[in-house]
Amino acid sequence: MSVLPPIDGALLPADVRQAPRADRERYQAALGFERQLVGELTKQLTATAGAPLREGPYAHLLGDAMADAVLAGGGIGLAHTIYEAG
Repeated sequence: MSVLPPIDGALLPADVRQAPRADRERYQAALGFERQLVGELTKQLTATAGAPLREGPYAHLLGDAMADAVLAGGGIGLAHTIYEAG
């Protein structure tokens, strides 16, 4: 299981930044779920990629690196949707 790196508070959505600590922790949990989902999707993507990506020495790291990049770029919005539904 991957552990999310600490999130820069400035990168959190404004409504989450201003929320009580328990709400920020709930958002962090939702972000962890989004990370796991995106990680699984990117692993499946790399599994169907060409041989150089599938068989390279760092192929096992590619899915997680892609998932981290997606989240660093703002994610897919699932975490915030889960947060708002909570």
